[in-house]
Amino acid sequence: MKEAISNVMLSDYGYLLYLALILFSTKLFGLLTKRIQLPQVVGALAAGLVLGPACFGLVTETDFIKCVSEIGVVVLMFTAGLETDIKEMKKTGLASLVIAILGVIVPLGAGWAISTIFNTEETAGMSSVLMQNIFIGVILTATSVSITVETLKEMGKLSSKSGNAIIGAAVIDDILGIIVLTVITSTAGSGGEGSGGGDILMTVIKIILFFVFAIIVALLFNFIFNKWSGRSKKDLRRYVIIAFVFCLIMSFSAEYFFGVADITGAFVAGLALSNGPRANYLNNRFGTLSYMLLSPVFFASIGLQVVLPEMSMSIILFSLLLLVGAILSKIVGCGLGAKLCRFSNKDSIRIGAGMVSRGEVALIVASKGAAVGLMKDEYFAPVVIVVVVTTIITPILLKFAYKSKNGEDESEIQTPAAETK
Repeated sequence: MKEAISNVMLSDYGYLLYLALILFSTKLFGLLTKRIQLPQVVGALAAGLVLGPACFGLVTETDFIKCVSEIGVVVLMFTAGLETDIKEMKKTGLASLVIAILGVIVPLGAGWAISTIFNTEETAGMSSVLMQNIFIGVILTATSVSITVETLKEMGKLSSKSGNAIIGAAVIDDILGIIVLTVITSTAGSGGEGSGGGDILMTVIKIILFFVFAIIVALLFNFIFNKWSGRSKKDLRRYVIIAFVFCLIMSFSAEYFFGVADITGAFVAGLALSNGPRANYLNNRFGTLSYMLLSPVFFASIGLQVVLPEMSMSIILFSLLLLVGAILSKIVGCGLGAKLCRFSNKDSIRIGAGMVSRGEVALIVASKGAAVGLMKDEYFAPVVIVVVVTTIITPILLKFAYKSKNGEDESEIQTPAAETK
């Protein structure tokens, strides 16, 4: 069967078969995981593993699938912005900052400590051992909130107090992660000289400029769009197209001009429209597009990237410790930050669990570090294991975190703004 599919893929229309396999398998596995009371996103991730090189190798990640999956995560974060209660998010703003800071510091320290135990020898052509060990910690600071967003949406908790705190912390975490990554790679790339300082300063300036740009553009677009859309109730589809164009432009601008993740730009675009008269209509239309095509391809593509090479006993032990450190450091770090900001014990655990997933972000960070000699080749396998397990376990942790003592999903007390949205 694998050979037959490979032969089909040689044709110009092979991508249609790939899409059919992905959509069918993600839905099938999603229904199976739902039957055992787990979020359907777990099934979608499992489907990618089964279809990809980690298992049967029926589907490979082509450029087409990469592009569709990237659009998928952009739309996912755009709809997350549409569903976000801005008033509630303002209330959790300071808390999100504290959560994000501790969510970077604790994993950074944990990764450095674990790597220090195993990595003690200098390697030719590589940065110093200290820098290599710190970089392992940098990888653990990454957070991929897309899995959490989809899980919270499925559970109806995205606009809850803890849900808003998670999203806010994840956005800030992304910014802090960029700064930390720039600092460590600039230091490694400068060969110990001071030339890396200019890169760090430029990164910080770009981030500040992005938020200035985003706030101005979002407010301006919000005013124009709401005024225009409020005049007419005919052919509402035009508003969907304009909103999508705005989402894509913000995503492109964030990544291309400011070096900020495209999903951050998409989230800001969603926020700009979240309080408008067409927010619910837009959310329903984009939700259909995401459910039907984009989200299944995105979640399956994570599994398609997984290739597990042969590993020595030492690397296996390192992988296990790194995995435990990756999970606990986010739960402890972000949970402690939430507790310091007077969240309840339950909400603190929920927030910590929601920040566990590393996703594709950790792989990107690892590849950038390897390019400047900050990570050994044999450490890619442990990073892949961390990505796969944390991505799959996050929805499971959230499912249990939002359950009450009697086993039912617990409904959080919503603010009046959240109830009437």
